[in-house]
Amino acid sequence: MTTPHPTLARFDAVRAGEARLAMATLVSATGSTSSIVGAKTFVGASGRIVGAVTIGGCIDARAAETADRVLAGNAPELLDIALADEEAWDLGLACGGTVQLLVEPVSAASDDPVAAAYAAAARAVSAGRRALVVGALDGAGARLVLDADGTRHGSLGDGDRDARVAALAQARSAAAPCVVADPSDGTSYFVEAFAPPVTVAIFGAGEVAVVLTRIARELGLHTVIVDARARYATRERFPDAGEVRVGDPGAIAAQLPATSDTCIVIVSHDYKFELPVLRHVLRAPVGYIGLMSSRKRGAALREFLAAEGFTEQELARMHSPIGVPIGARTPAQVAVSIAAELVAVRAAAVQAAAPGSGPAV
Repeated sequence: MTTPHPTLARFDAVRAGEARLAMATLVSATGSTSSIVGAKTFVGASGRIVGAVTIGGCIDARAAETADRVLAGNAPELLDIALADEEAWDLGLACGGTVQLLVEPVSAASDDPVAAAYAAAARAVSAGRRALVVGALDGAGARLVLDADGTRHGSLGDGDRDARVAALAQARSAAAPCVVADPSDGTSYFVEAFAPPVTVAIFGAGEVAVVLTRIARELGLHTVIVDARARYATRERFPDAGEVRVGDPGAIAAQLPATSDTCIVIVSHDYKFELPVLRHVLRAPVGYIGLMSSRKRGAALREFLAAEGFTEQELARMHSPIGVPIGARTPAQVAVSIAAELVAVRAAAVQAAAPGSGPAV
């Protein structure tokens, strides 16, 4: 089962049963180092609201009000919203500042250019590729999709313009959305980046893993449940998991993509399952390694692995005890603490790689 991109999934959820909808996108935020740029609210003609452009507050209220007006008049609006210091602080801005909100009317028909663009992006993501979706800030509705396989879908009006803007978008956009301007006439375009989700491989199919897969799905993460016990690792127990694998944990760990977009969570609490996994992932370029254990037990595992030749630098990659220290006791609380640490580690990695961009999860 492929984990859908959260934005694309929300778009499809609102389109279902709606003839028309309004899409509000936060396209810029002065001084922002948060992940709010690119966030969306979808409002159906029935009044249904899915998603949010911020964590709640005045901007979300403005987005909903403007969406109603856009649906009534069928004309896009681009809003510049000035923020007081307190409002800006809540959104991750240093002080004061302005956010820009684009609200567009969208037909739910499959031939609508926005719907067609997001469908093309979804196909790329499900195939494991990255895609960029480019649209003008004047809300004209036209979209150009740049698939990582080299193909293009849609158009911004003509081939020359598509080529110019495509070159700008591909040069500027990394993990974070951005705005580019066509030098021929100064028209500004918003570039959205859609990428396959980060993979979280969870070794151990206990109750912590059950709850963690639910949370991870909400975060747009692709989870892989791994356990040697077929009785525990079942689709019935893990309906929210992207994949469920039964077999030797060490062998499965060796089959996983060894990239910075792979996170390893070990919650099996059994040496015979933990050690084979750790022996592989501690020397693999994965983005995160977490082990559920007490401090004493984690130290014992580190000593054992050090005796096998693992270096201090390699062993330091292991987060143990796992999770943010929130005093977690129940499986659900432990899952929340693990999810929080995943978000924090991923955010730090993205900030280090590209200052000014938001976290990946």
